[in-house]
Amino acid sequence: MKTSLHDALRQVRELQQAILEKQRFKGYSGRARALAGVVALAAGLVLDAPNFPATPMAHLIGWAVVFALAMALNYGVLIYWFWHDPDVGRDVRRLGPALEIAPVLAVGAVMTMALVSHGQFNLLFGVWMALCGLLNFTARQVLPRGLSWVGLYYLIGGAICLVGWPSLSFTHDSWVMGTVFFFGEFFGGLVLHYDEKPLPSLRTFFGFPAPIRTEESE
Repeated sequence: MKTSLHDALRQVRELQQAILEKQRFKGYSGRARALAGVVALAAGLVLDAPNFPATPMAHLIGWAVVFALAMALNYGVLIYWFWHDPDVGRDVRRLGPALEIAPVLAVGAVMTMALVSHGQFNLLFGVWMALCGLLNFTARQVLPRGLSWVGLYYLIGGAICLVGWPSLSFTHDSWVMGTVFFFGEFFGGLVLHYDEKPLPSLRTFFGFPAPIRTEESE
């Protein structure tokens, strides 16, 4: 009797897991997200270089380029997935989780324009980090749960920049923005790529084959 009950519970858990796996949104690429983090880090270093113009507008254009590249990377892969994945069948409804971030992006655009128009450039890093934190909480029912921790990381970073770091400069501390986004996007990429599966090796994340296990190593 106990064996039958355990078998029934196991089958129910397997069915629940299969349903959750079917509902999981697979349109985002972990590698594309991690690469966007590398772009942000490189931009932070370039913008802080002595030869780069130390003007708010030049730095704003620089971060706009980073944002455009990140969107092109992530949504380029998304479009490819939508058109070529047979399980998607080009069903527009499957893009729902990707469209849920639109309100947050719209708020980010409005807040950025408002801060720029009032000359409050030093608040931009904190606002951007906080909004990126909110993005990681959208569609969390169909995305890996680990992204919530990434979202919390961004929210804490945003709070520190807005409240705890009054001397933060938009034109002289770009490394802060680049570093925070590098770690956030890199680990967010890992979460997306492995999607709650065991993390065998970072080699596989970068596209290298996993090391061959020999009897001696076992």
